[in-house]
Amino acid sequence: MQQARVRLAGTSPDDLDDICDDVREIANNTGVNLSGPIPLPTKTLEVPTRKSPDGEGTATWEHWEMRVHKRLIDLDADERALRQLMRIQVPNDVSIEIVLEDN
Repeated sequence: MQQARVRLAGTSPDDLDDICDDVREIANNTGVNLSGPIPLPTKTLEVPTRKSPDGEGTATWEHWEMRVHKRLIDLDADERALRQLMRIQVPNDVSIEIVLEDN
């Protein structure tokens, strides 16, 4: 039987957890096996910028940071479950990727 691997990535861990709860609810309603959500390491993107725009004065810096959180979910590729999975409302800042794999 095929499995569906769902990869979620986004800047808000609360949004990711809400989507994971929706996927878990779909798996419980349809009776498919669910593995996850597995939290993957958080990527931290840092951008140091100079405070003064012209380069004169003291060398003071601001540090901007964006964190990208990731989750991984494996579930059986049942047709009903995948249809409901496609209907989940995903926020704009969350990317979702669904890949079908053979066991």
